[in-house]
Amino acid sequence: MHARRAACAAALIAATATATACNSSGEPKTIRVTVTQTVTSSPGTNAAADADSGVLEMGAKKTIDDDANDVHITVQAIEYQQPYKGPQPQKPEDFQGGDIWAAASVKVCNVSGPNINVSQTPWSLAYSDGTSIESTGLSGGDMPKPEFPMDKPVKSGRCAAGLISYPVPSGKKPERIVYAPDGADPIEWAVSGS
Repeated sequence: MHARRAACAAALIAATATATACNSSGEPKTIRVTVTQTVTSSPGTNAAADADSGVLEMGAKKTIDDDANDVHITVQAIEYQQPYKGPQPQKPEDFQGGDIWAAASVKVCNVSGPNINVSQTPWSLAYSDGTSIESTGLSGGDMPKPEFPMDKPVKSGRCAAGLISYPVPSGKKPERIVYAPDGADPIEWAVSGS
């Protein structure tokens, strides 16, 4: 910590400069210019689990600003449970590809701009072997509650949050939760213990 303070002090001293100019009488005039830089950081916002890969820590919020369409949102993968710890839905069918249910708790907020539509569809699980599991889009019945909505409009200043269920193999865990809406770069959160 002392090294960081010393480096900041040295940078501030280096940023303080003295310039000499002449006034109208031809005598030198000293002008002192001080340059400072403010750096801010919000804990938990865009915190990277792996800075080189751009994977966020579970729970970190990611801000998305689409100025061209006046859309400003935040997205967040809050938690991953495998197996889901609440009341168990009926075991996944063979065609769904998994033998247990897992759940991702996610949240999308419309910070400002027009209404946005949220859905489970952009959310998926990514595994180290390159495979992924998409949301089934199943809702109602005995699926884990509260469910993240399917095709729901969200007004400016409001959020949508809930669980998305995935039929997963009990023998392996995903590396990442991925949010990849059409036409945008994917955002990923690390699943701990995978």
